[in-house]
Amino acid sequence: MSTATIYLDGLSVLGPGMADWNAAAACLRGEQPFAVAEVSLPPVTALPATERRRVGAAVKLAMATGFAAVDAAGADAALLANVFCSTGGDCDNCHNLLDVLASDQRLVSPTRFHNSVHNAPAGYWGIATGCTAASTSLCAYDATFAAGLLETVTQVQASGDRGLLVAFDTAYPQPLYAQRPIPYPMGVGMVFSARRSERSLAALQLSLCNEAASTMADAALEQLRQTIPAARSLPLLQLLAQRSAGRVVLDYLDDCRLAVTVQA
Repeated sequence: MSTATIYLDGLSVLGPGMADWNAAAACLRGEQPFAVAEVSLPPVTALPATERRRVGAAVKLAMATGFAAVDAAGADAALLANVFCSTGGDCDNCHNLLDVLASDQRLVSPTRFHNSVHNAPAGYWGIATGCTAASTSLCAYDATFAAGLLETVTQVQASGDRGLLVAFDTAYPQPLYAQRPIPYPMGVGMVFSARRSERSLAALQLSLCNEAASTMADAALEQLRQTIPAARSLPLLQLLAQRSAGRVVLDYLDDCRLAVTVQA
């Protein structure tokens, strides 16, 4: 299986030591050392005040990542079909719900219950942008980024229109962290188009393979890649940061991986 050529028009990153794509690209090119730093999540000013008060880290991360990618592409968020993918969604909210259910009271907050559904960020995105285009929310454990990338590219090629991918993960607190140790939040946003334009940053082709996944030479970045599902994108992001042609292999299923060929 191989996809037709797809064009990347907008790109964003928000994660530990990567406040935006420019900072991430400098680390990925080796121009400055990577160092973990706290992730600052901005308020979602595009939401009405009532909704803004209800959202947690997952929505803030997804919104910040999505809007940065859309802005970089010069796109209209209201017109973009979108794919939101996350391995666990709002991990803090999940912890709090389980904490309540394990108590004697078992009185679940309606707001927490509302935010517990996996497509909550996509729903808030629709409220914030007025977008009525197709929206997909998915998860695939450690394969989540590759699954989201493949879904987005397939939709863009089928429709001929632009599409937005937002891949994001938040960290579980203990005791869930012991079972699913995701140490930091991280988000990656990409806007794709079926046609080349003056906004195009690179041309990509996707195919399935059985090769081993690409790794990062920098030990700290490799640790990030292994522990945050959204960071499985790092080999691809590094190639894009270098603005060079090449091919990387991303983690996907147990018996196949996702190869991405990049033409700068």
